[in-house]
Amino acid sequence: MSQDTISCELHDFVEVACMYGYRLKLVLKNNQIIEGKAVDIANSPEKREYLIIDNDSRQHIELIQLARMEVLTPNAKFSEVVFQ
Repeated sequence: MSQDTISCELHDFVEVACMYGYRLKLVLKNNQIIEGKAVDIANSPEKREYLIIDNDSRQHIELIQLARMEVLTPNAKFSEVVFQ
């Protein structure tokens, strides 16, 4: 597993968040906090993967920049994921 990707297990949590449109609080590796609704996962031409978050505008967050993902949506299938 290279540092340019996240594990399949962690990727599955991101996919579920998008599938159900969960509201998320993301903590990035640089300690930046972003909140918004998970919309989709996109790939760049350079093969980088991004989580698209809707918080009044669409923001693309590279998956390898995620440190923690907290689900704010009540009764979600999971509550928090820590990315290593």
